Amino acid sequence: MSISIALPLNKNSTNGFETNDSIFSVVRQNLKMLILTIPGERVMIPDYGVGLKKYLFDSFGDHLSSQIDHKIREQVKKYMPAITIFDIIINRDNLDTSRLNISINYSVPGIQMKDLLRFTI
Repeated sequence: MSISIALPLNKNSTNGFETNDSIFSVVRQNLKMLILTIPGERVMIPDYGVGLKKYLFDSFGDHLSSQIDHKIREQVKKYMPAITIFDIIINRDNLDTSRLNISINYSVPGIQMKDLLRFTI
């Protein structure tokens, strides 16, 4: 059973497009989209999103890491309140300093879900 379209869009011969088949994959996708969306990009919700790309070329240090951590937690609390964030780890990519590695350890207590979301931008 398909719950939603998976992003980014990829064609699939069965359903036309790849889909999310579990609530776990929907929550994971929605959390990642919240973090990657730039405020002002989402129609009718101008303050939605963390906008990580705006931090890519800032001088990386504890202050920047703390700023990103705070913004992620603030947005999750507002737009995905069912999620509990345990830990956020942010560091520069060793091979390319214009990239950030993000790891978010979180859970959704209401559905007994625990996950670690990792991505690089």
